Amino acid sequence: MKILYSCLSQSWGGMEMFTITSVQQLLKRNIQTELLCYPGSAIYKHAQEKGITLHTVKANSYFHPFMIKKVISLINKNDYDLVHTQASKDLWVLSPALRFVKKNIPLLMTKQVGSFIVKKDFLHKFIYDRVTYALAISEVIKTNLLETCPIDEERVLLLHNSVDTNRFDPVKANREKIRSEFKLAENEIVTGMLARFSPGKGHEEFIEAAKVLVEQYENLKFLIVGEPSRGENNYGETIMNLVKEYGLEERVIFTGFRSDTVDILSAMDIFAFPSHSEAFGIALVEAMSMAKPTVCSNSDGVLDIAVEGETSFLFEKANAKDLTEKLKRLIESKELREQFGLAGRKRAVENFDIDLLTERVIDIYQQALRTYSI
Repeated sequence: MKILYSCLSQSWGGMEMFTITSVQQLLKRNIQTELLCYPGSAIYKHAQEKGITLHTVKANSYFHPFMIKKVISLINKNDYDLVHTQASKDLWVLSPALRFVKKNIPLLMTKQVGSFIVKKDFLHKFIYDRVTYALAISEVIKTNLLETCPIDEERVLLLHNSVDTNRFDPVKANREKIRSEFKLAENEIVTGMLARFSPGKGHEEFIEAAKVLVEQYENLKFLIVGEPSRGENNYGETIMNLVKEYGLEERVIFTGFRSDTVDILSAMDIFAFPSHSEAFGIALVEAMSMAKPTVCSNSDGVLDIAVEGETSFLFEKANAKDLTEKLKRLIESKELREQFGLAGRKRAVENFDIDLLTERVIDIYQQALRTYSI
């Protein structure tokens, strides 16, 4: 099997990181995989560092006849068996190209983000008719795909994003490293959240909850992990100013961006995931894999991951009071924290492990190839 993987995004976030991880997983299984990306992009630079074979096209909008011709030549020259893209906009180059290549091969698309625009016009039908399977990362994305795109249900498959549960293993983490760095006492209960500083991630509700909880408990600290994305510095300052306004500087710690996510999560006693709308929620799965009890908003992709009363407490999204009440229940019960943590670890390993889901996508590849060999 020889695969051309595609992600022409010029940004750097979850989708781009997951693309590189997916390519690495396929290469690890001796599946020859090459990456099509935008020249000089962040994903190009990161993939280059990891020794991934790269091809580039400058396609950053919808109509690129010269780039389509280049992709036709690339596919014919390298004789790929299958094409898989993580970015739906890439279809505008890939779908037309695959209509003119020498060999009829499958085209798969992973849908990472929902759309609010219905795209069932003639041009979109032309583009989506060439898609063999669309892989939705959650039930909410699957529903969104069917509602907004010209594709039938038989071609839409559920395939969650995954986490390396061998890496995100509480046994292998250094809990004391972070607690020592931020001078967190052993008897202090630490609640944390991990998200970029962006509206809708729930920072306001998290800080509102902290404001109420510190008045009731003396041994609480709160970690806010992450940084603003490009163009979101003003929002980041607003969040930091809110902590100052509430006089929480001694209780709320801003860690900034951290690459040592495993150790950061290990230092926490409770993980909060207050995002208003999330297609899936990788950070939530990582926390569960680290055996952390979680409190999550009750919406969208979170519902594929968290189980109410078993791994997590769900609260009404954007409702700081409800978040506060659910956090209190975990703060007051070490037994419940341990119970939720063990159940969360078990669920992550059994449902979202990277090896498990890589084998699942390979099965889908083989299924697609069989349909084209008939």
